[in-house]
Amino acid sequence: MDIPAIDVETLADKLEAGSPVFDVRQPDEYEEAHAPGVTLVPLDQVPDRVDEFPTDGEVYVICKSGGRSAKAVEFLRQRNVDAVNVTGGTLAWIEAGKPVASGD
Repeated sequence: MDIPAIDVETLADKLEAGSPVFDVRQPDEYEEAHAPGVTLVPLDQVPDRVDEFPTDGEVYVICKSGGRSAKAVEFLRQRNVDAVNVTGGTLAWIEAGKPVASGD
């Protein structure tokens, strides 16, 4: 399956525009550092929480470096969610000097 992807620069624009962004890392990783405004749904919970992902437009999925989010995107796209992977993940977000939140 072709996994659509965007970079963190594009993600910053999408977040600013109010687009839904989901972080599929574990809670401890999320609490340590995450992009402001993203929603935590750990990868192992995605199947049980698939109804939380909007189906009326693109949603963006981020993890640490892009691997887990790619798996989530593949799963979601098979369920009619227009999901897009964030290349490089949270590590790339931090390296690009984007704002970072911590805690839950």
